[in-house]
Amino acid sequence: MSLARVQHISVSLDGFATGEGQSLEAPFGHAGERLHEWMFATRWGRAMLRRPGGSGGVDDAILRLFPAGIGAEIMGAGKFGYPGWHENPDWKGPWGSNPPFHTPVFVLTHHPRPSIEMKGGTTYHFIDASPAEALATAREAAGGQDVRIGGGPTMVRDFLAAGLIDHLHIVVVPILLGRGVRLWDGLEGLEKDYEVESVSTPSGVTHVTFTRAGL
Repeated sequence: MSLARVQHISVSLDGFATGEGQSLEAPFGHAGERLHEWMFATRWGRAMLRRPGGSGGVDDAILRLFPAGIGAEIMGAGKFGYPGWHENPDWKGPWGSNPPFHTPVFVLTHHPRPSIEMKGGTTYHFIDASPAEALATAREAAGGQDVRIGGGPTMVRDFLAAGLIDHLHIVVVPILLGRGVRLWDGLEGLEKDYEVESVSTPSGVTHVTFTRAGL
């Protein structure tokens, strides 16, 4: 069965998955890269930045699950670009000419535009759809493989509220942001529908997984 999966969305101790004041120069607002320093210290994370080195271990091994079994991704407009990117016809996302997805990617936006084919198998499709409609479209494109729900936090929260997430991987980072966009608002009791496991690693982060009961 095709699953809807969230892979390693980083969240602060006070529940924020991005900071306040997002812009082209500051994609995560005042949080900067603090939510993702653990990721870019690993071999996988450094390779994504086309840099050598990095650590192995548990964090690196978990990150390498990112592409496994994924046939399509859904992401929110805020992940694809800075506020107002829809007014820039040349904007093709922040990942360069060969993005790390290598699948069809469905960008949820109120400003649809023609699809953009990138190197490496990534094609961006821009759709204005509900979570259920977007997931049905992505599953058809995924050809029986899983669909990654790529974020940001508002979109992930909407999919969770609609009961559409089968597997959720949260990385709790030991920082306090105080402001920004929270992941958990309105999701009281979510854990009742999932089997929850956690593991802490030497980097200081805690990986928490929610797997739908019965899978």
